[in-house]
Amino acid sequence: MFPTRAVSPSLLCVGFVLLSAVPASADAERPDSGPLTREAVDAYVHDYLDSSPLPGATVAITRGTEVVLTAGYGTDSRGEPMTADTPMGVASVSKSFTALAVMQLVEDGEVALDDPVADHLPEFTTADPRSAEITVRQLLTHTSGMADATFEEKGAPVPDDLAGAVARLADVGLAAAPGAEEHYHNPNYQVAARLVEVLSGRPFAEFLDERTFTPLGMDDTVTVDSADEVFAAGVARGHIAVLGRAVPIVEPEGYFNGSSGMVTTADDMARWLIAQNNGGAGADGARVLSEEGVDATHAPLDQDGLGETAGLGWDTRESPSGTPMVAHGGIQFTYTAYQALLPESGYGIAVMANSGLGSSDAYALLSGLVALADGAEPDAPLGPVLLAVDLVLVALLGLTGYLACRGVRRAGAWAEAARRRPWWRTCVRLLPGLGVILVAVFPNRILGLLSQNRHMTWEQTFYVIPTGFTLLVAAGLAVTVVYAVRAVRSVAARTTVGEACDSTGGSATRGPWSDGDARPAVADRTGRGVRGGRA
Repeated sequence: MFPTRAVSPSLLCVGFVLLSAVPASADAERPDSGPLTREAVDAYVHDYLDSSPLPGATVAITRGTEVVLTAGYGTDSRGEPMTADTPMGVASVSKSFTALAVMQLVEDGEVALDDPVADHLPEFTTADPRSAEITVRQLLTHTSGMADATFEEKGAPVPDDLAGAVARLADVGLAAAPGAEEHYHNPNYQVAARLVEVLSGRPFAEFLDERTFTPLGMDDTVTVDSADEVFAAGVARGHIAVLGRAVPIVEPEGYFNGSSGMVTTADDMARWLIAQNNGGAGADGARVLSEEGVDATHAPLDQDGLGETAGLGWDTRESPSGTPMVAHGGIQFTYTAYQALLPESGYGIAVMANSGLGSSDAYALLSGLVALADGAEPDAPLGPVLLAVDLVLVALLGLTGYLACRGVRRAGAWAEAARRRPWWRTCVRLLPGLGVILVAVFPNRILGLLSQNRHMTWEQTFYVIPTGFTLLVAAGLAVTVVYAVRAVRSVAARTTVGEACDSTGGSATRGPWSDGDARPAVADRTGRGVRGGRA
């Protein structure tokens, strides 16, 4: 998601200065936070909130083994101030926790990354026999061959648990042979989480709590099964942006555990980031994974042209300034999150926002903080641009209503004109409207094509582009009504013509004055009617 470019000598110098600024001892009273000072972060986040519909966010920033900042900004949908211990859903950031859990079992000798999943999890099967070849590594790098194209997970019935999440794959096909293509697909991580349950002999939530949350002191972090349980865990309802304002709305139902079920806080995310930047050990030395194991999760697959950026629960890429970065985002329809590690400067950054996919505020905020860490200027918030787009769409919505009324009023004239022109020209004239109806019926399919064939339901499209979705549906309904009225008028016009033919015993399309009875009367200069134009 971040553009890449070459590293300039000046930025390398900045990176060297930042590296040299890392404190040599954890006993220092206050860490050298470099460019990401509390004052700079506070100013940037407050400016962002003032320039966008985003109501609130929480932020965690670490450097080395030190916490630079954990804080909340703005308010939640209940009007309560956001703080460093406000519970937040982190969506697909959860995948990095699932990957770490698998790696813990790898280091325990329970499984190997290149083992076929079915060897350890016989209940995992699909309608394609090639699924027996899917390896653990392929699950974690989204190269298993499973994809939204063959299993529309966001619209599927919600299972009760991880066992049910795996069972619902039994009738699903593969989009590609295992290891042949990369397709981001949540069920990969649901299968991985179920594998952890079976190998460890305990529920996934208990395993995470015992092996990761408790050792790192993440006492306010849990993983849950469904969207409903995310909010039952204390997360306030999230938002969508409409006309420059944040509107609280219910998150669509879905199954989350293993792939996107984490609820956590900024304080706890700081503890997690320290362990990631400290070779698997927390600030107090508690270890959850070896340094080699952590490095393996951060390394890209880069195998046979696949996974150039995909690690195990992380992505490897460059920041806008060209410095190395390991990151992963989390996107739901009403809330978002993002985390990043900057190996050269030692920073760890996590942002959790209470707005959804349509605004991508967590991504925007994290991008700005990464820019500050690199000594660059953050991009301006897109709030004013999105508001301008919304206003244009509202104007188009009004125009749609006007054109619909005009089309209904003129339907009779249109039907008469259509009767006189060749049928194929009428069909051609109908095509644009039919295209509008098609787009209104399948906006989710179009968005899917624009997002690497990711799936969402028709209703979920509203959460992404609420004003645009409303315009599309209104336009589709308007065209349908106009076409329906035109069809009725066309039938009526043809019926009238047929009745006229029957009453005259001839064709209404014959030339004028084709017989004496049909000739019109004309008036002479005295106003007297005459036949055939003769006195």
